[in-house]
Amino acid sequence: MGTSVVLGLSGGVDSALAARLLLEEGCTVYGLYLDNGVADAAPARRAAEELGIPLAVQDIHAALEERVCRPFAQAYRSGRTPSPCAVCNPTVKFPALLDYADHLGARWVATGHYARAEGGHLLRGRGSKDQSYLLARLTPAQLERCRFPLGELDKPQVRALAAARGLSAAQRPDSMELCFVPDNDYAAWLESRGWGAPPGDFVDAQGHVLGRHRGLHRYTLGQGSGLGLSGPHKYYVSALRPETDQVVLSDGSDLAAQEVRVTDLNWLVDPAPRQVTVRLRHSRDETPAQLELLPEGTVLVHTAVPVRAPTPGQLAVFYLGDRVAGSGWIN
Repeated sequence: MGTSVVLGLSGGVDSALAARLLLEEGCTVYGLYLDNGVADAAPARRAAEELGIPLAVQDIHAALEERVCRPFAQAYRSGRTPSPCAVCNPTVKFPALLDYADHLGARWVATGHYARAEGGHLLRGRGSKDQSYLLARLTPAQLERCRFPLGELDKPQVRALAAARGLSAAQRPDSMELCFVPDNDYAAWLESRGWGAPPGDFVDAQGHVLGRHRGLHRYTLGQGSGLGLSGPHKYYVSALRPETDQVVLSDGSDLAAQEVRVTDLNWLVDPAPRQVTVRLRHSRDETPAQLELLPEGTVLVHTAVPVRAPTPGQLAVFYLGDRVAGSGWIN
């Protein structure tokens, strides 16, 4: 299979520079544009022409709908806050890249993610835009064939390197947060498809009605803005009750926790560690933690300091230094 690489080419600056860096290494690069039925393939075609590489287009709309969009909607309706990109990477995006690589006889697949892969291990990216959190659900078998050319770089460096190489994508705006939601308004997108939750009551911990809300899908644990409600103190979402369509509000003092239960573990090291640092949302906030492995295959995460609003449906990612040790869904 040699140095042939299938690269996910969106036409943005990250994937365009990743392709250029692989070409400069002497790799044979094949571009693959994953068509989700929303974004325009024209930037990817332009980038492929500039790079001088072939570009194939694959329709992933059906797989995205089944494995990402519907579970995304179901999570919000059940009072959870999903992480769709972390779901898409191992179930849609990388399987599509790997299938095409197998079709061509290519050894590697690559993307413009800010992370590193070494010997089947996933490591955090060196810069401030580290995206290892979103890749933590990839399997060891998938990671063994991954390359992330931007893992040592930060976004300003990427734009500068792309501009120096004459890539038109150098000044292209960053991509949408959710590729299948055209304007990043996920609540309106859910409602337009009939997937929104019904309106209900804002209540306090004792069940006293404080006002009306617009549907559970518009709220997440710890949210303190956009509630449209005034009172004796600032309100925060402290619980979501899908069985009664209630959003529970508090003054925020009940949001901290030092124990978080995590299920559906994806271990990337063996044996599973006990002492780690943990990231409980897609941010750079990370805290030391002890992992208690429970008989039913779940993990109880004991954090060294209280963490704010660990949110069901979000991903907990465990680190050993720079290496991703594993991940699981907050329950």
